[in-house]
Amino acid sequence: MIQKYVYGHPINTDAVVMEIPERRETLSVMELTESDGVRLCCRMEENDVVYGLGEQVRGMNKRGFTYISYAEDDSIHTENRRSLYAAHNFLVLGRRNQEKSLNKDQSFGIFVDDPGRVVFDVGETKYNQLVIQAGSDCVIYVIDGEGLKDIVKQFRKLIGQSYLPPKWAFGYQQSRWGYRNEDDVREVVNRHHGQGVPLEAVYLDIDYMEDYKDFTVDKEKFPKFGAFTGEMKERGVHLVPIIDAGVKIEKGYPIYEEGVQNDYFCKDENGENFVAAVWPGRVHFPDVLNQEARDWFGGKYRILMEQGIDGFWNDMNEPAIFYSEKNLKKVMDEVLSLKDENLDIDSYFHMTGIVAGLSNNQEDYKSFYHNMNGKKQRHDKVHNLYGFNMTRAAAEAFEKIAPDKRTLLFSRSSYIGMHRYGGIWTGDNESWWSHILLSMQQMPSLNMCGILYTGSDIGGFANDTTEDLLMRWLEFAIFTPLMRNHSAMGTREQEIYQFERIEDFRNIIRIRYGLLPYIYSEYMKAALTDEMYFRPVSFDYPEDAFAYQVEDQLMVGDSIMIAPVYVQNAKGRYVYLPEEMLMVRMHSLEDRTSKVLGKGHHYVEIGLNELVIFVKKNHVLPLAVLDKDVKTTADVAETNMEWLGFIGESVESVEYVLYNDDGISRDYVPEKDWKKMIVQKKELERV
Repeated sequence: MIQKYVYGHPINTDAVVMEIPERRETLSVMELTESDGVRLCCRMEENDVVYGLGEQVRGMNKRGFTYISYAEDDSIHTENRRSLYAAHNFLVLGRRNQEKSLNKDQSFGIFVDDPGRVVFDVGETKYNQLVIQAGSDCVIYVIDGEGLKDIVKQFRKLIGQSYLPPKWAFGYQQSRWGYRNEDDVREVVNRHHGQGVPLEAVYLDIDYMEDYKDFTVDKEKFPKFGAFTGEMKERGVHLVPIIDAGVKIEKGYPIYEEGVQNDYFCKDENGENFVAAVWPGRVHFPDVLNQEARDWFGGKYRILMEQGIDGFWNDMNEPAIFYSEKNLKKVMDEVLSLKDENLDIDSYFHMTGIVAGLSNNQEDYKSFYHNMNGKKQRHDKVHNLYGFNMTRAAAEAFEKIAPDKRTLLFSRSSYIGMHRYGGIWTGDNESWWSHILLSMQQMPSLNMCGILYTGSDIGGFANDTTEDLLMRWLEFAIFTPLMRNHSAMGTREQEIYQFERIEDFRNIIRIRYGLLPYIYSEYMKAALTDEMYFRPVSFDYPEDAFAYQVEDQLMVGDSIMIAPVYVQNAKGRYVYLPEEMLMVRMHSLEDRTSKVLGKGHHYVEIGLNELVIFVKKNHVLPLAVLDKDVKTTADVAETNMEWLGFIGESVESVEYVLYNDDGISRDYVPEKDWKKMIVQKKELERV
């Protein structure tokens, strides 16, 4: 059951797609006060768990810290960060009884639909108290259900179906800030395919643009962009360019000229176009919260799509601000006033502080405005909607530009509801072992919020990766729908051919392509039935007291559990099995062994070049048989499959629902695309 409570005069965020009648009585699950905004408070018992909040730091169970929903361009994803790039204001409080299993009757979910700043104190101030502080104008949804999975499923129905990417978007993808021209891209493709490594897409970061201007291509670097895109397509490789939020202020630049002429940019308090700065220097921000401006900006994706592009990633859309023109002048004046002064400790740190404070300054977010449904809205009150609506602008345009096919689209910033239009990647992570674990722990929280098409920068974006770190990260990322190796300019080049163990890398990536029938089936089923693709172990085993302590294992789809290695130099790891499972060890797609392990705690040796998965009892998964020279997802034939699984002694066969479609069209035909397969025990590889 879903209950809706309305406070003040909330902004319609379009996060929700279901009509829910408003309740007039007081919230039953939390104490509520309305001083200084809406404040919700409830007691948490010692064994209670809290899941959710989407893209955030720390573990799957969010107890013990305060999280702030206020989308922030902060690339240092350490445990003290309270905000990352997105705002996902949904959590589930799992009540547990004295036996430490789930108390279904008292567990609940809560979604705070407020596009401004929302604070979730999940037991940091007082360990046994959950406190949520929102603005005065918000809508609160409370969800009761038959356990954690049911609560999430109801929420997912409330907010609408998740984005469906094209099938090629599930292949291996390569990106680097620093691919400067056609020859750089050709080298990436040639060296992958030359080593027998499948490759689906190469990303174009800001280097491909002319002076960092949106929807332009540098003609010196890419003199015949449309022809080059076609050349790559013939090789089965898609080019995926970046689009940034800021539009460069430059006379003669058509996007700028049109935006000014038609009043499509955000305004300052005086009604002038707000001036900030990002990559190209001074920019205006398209007012994507204004329907007309959103239609206009989204329509500009056509410029690149007409040159063969069928995938995009939206960036810098919190929106990120290097500085505002107004604040820069103020800071420069203050710094100049300190010239020839004797800077003591206080004045020195004041100076460095105001310079550092130029970037993403909170006062800047209070100084510009949107025209939202004919009403003037100060940006900080709707801040978390910007990335959502930039991506919505593109997705709505794609329905007109390419109505018959799916287009790859994902974003850095998002809010609840954006999952209907695209996915996300988890932003500028680091080449740290801890960030493999962080990515693992973010996946189920994002799935809870409807964001299924997601993944982290494999190998880490910032700093220098190492061969073993990249290998272990890939072994986890085999299962993330977005599987993209991405790194920053100035760091060690981390394409897999830069390292010695090319055969091991090739084997790992080929395993991804072998698992594609399973990964694609489980993703599409989760999206179309409002389920989770990634889940904490406790979601599948709510009566298992120890499952709630497992923070580094994941259920993936209906059939398997994974327990990746994320510690430097580790030769294996401890794994908890909530039931008897089949452990499958893969050195390559063809070279694999299996063994049944009983319920309980196990130390499992896992070599650097091995993938280990755990198959649930009486479950199976399809595995594609690959040709030696497979290069893209188009080379994976669902007609050539074998079955991997674990069927108990008393069972002779199990059912698996295989989802398969053409991978590109928007039409969904249940009778054609769903196939119920009865798998006999004799069809499985021998244990």
